[in-house]
Amino acid sequence: MSLWRTISAVIGIACVLVYAGGANYWNKQDGWYQSLNQPWWQPPSVVIGLIWPYNFIVIGIALYTIASKASPVVVAIALSLFATSVFTALRWSYLFYEVHDLNRAAFSLLVTAILTIPILAMTFSQSIKVGIALIPYQIWIFTVAALGASYAKLN
Repeated sequence: MSLWRTISAVIGIACVLVYAGGANYWNKQDGWYQSLNQPWWQPPSVVIGLIWPYNFIVIGIALYTIASKASPVVVAIALSLFATSVFTALRWSYLFYEVHDLNRAAFSLLVTAILTIPILAMTFSQSIKVGIALIPYQIWIFTVAALGASYAKLN
């Protein structure tokens, strides 16, 4: 793998680690969260606990696949979109758990979900298998965006 592709892959994996670490830092199940009116369709904690590790692993594989196969322009676009989606996802965590601004938090998740659509397309263009593996993340991020909107509406 060329130096450019190696650096791109490392940047992608670093973004995934920032995403996982930042989400873990802010996502506290404290008394405030427990006091919120939850949507009836709130997934059980066990589902949430299982899906996120899977998502982080597959996102890393997808970014590695793009970095190792796509043109430099596509790689740069994918990394930029993903870094922006990580920022908006972590912004959700901060706004939701620290600031308690449920409306702005829900909007951040919607932006995150929209930003991941082209990443999914780029992944499919490089590997159908990895693209298929990334579909649960796409479904999940839109699900949590809808969940965030439901929290904002109910509280």
